[in-house]
Amino acid sequence: MSKVIIESLTYHASGKAFESRLVYAQGALQQPALVMAPNWMGITEGAERIAKEVASRGYVVLLADLYGQGVRPSNADEAVAAMTPLKNDRQQLRTRMNEALAQLLGQSRALLAPGKVAAFGFCFGGCCALDLARSGADIRAAISFHGTLDAPVPDDARQIQGAVLALHGAQDPLVPSEQLPAFEAEMSAANVDWQLTSYGGAVHSFTDPEANVPGKTQYNRKVSERAFTAMYNLLDEVFSR
Repeated sequence: MSKVIIESLTYHASGKAFESRLVYAQGALQQPALVMAPNWMGITEGAERIAKEVASRGYVVLLADLYGQGVRPSNADEAVAAMTPLKNDRQQLRTRMNEALAQLLGQSRALLAPGKVAAFGFCFGGCCALDLARSGADIRAAISFHGTLDAPVPDDARQIQGAVLALHGAQDPLVPSEQLPAFEAEMSAANVDWQLTSYGGAVHSFTDPEANVPGKTQYNRKVSERAFTAMYNLLDEVFSR
């Protein structure tokens, strides 16, 4: 297996500097491209580990910087301060996701397989991946891990061009239960190719080994492995078409 490397990718968009991470196998031939939206803490060592693991399976991953260069929350209060403006301005959130996608597609360090592009994210990043799809971006799939599912404008789902997979902890107290039927109705009304999987016994952040608040945010190894398998299965499917 080729060595997976991680490099900073700095760019300017909307008058602001961003510093994402480009993660890929050195010397690999053309591979599918994935935008990864991290959780509310932004780019961390944990997010980089996930990006490297995904890249080792044959993908070029852009770990997106959605907050701006130098904005790296170190605690929950700082994460809330960085995330809330984007949660409250979903158009700006979509703009930043599309700018990250453009940087991934425009970079020249890693070879990309034409037309094979998708997005995935965790918690806040799950919302970001779904909103990238709702923006009409030309991606084959959007995958959300324990992310919020709400859509300020449900009709935007009609712009979705690829498949959608939402991976949810059935006991997640941070994703309001009413979001699930609303999400199902939104996707069905727009004739989206969608899946919603609820994992019994799982709460928020079930993919995060550092999450350890019982009943609220807690790692669940079994569920995490099942969820990642679901993502890889969907990517195999949509990229084989």
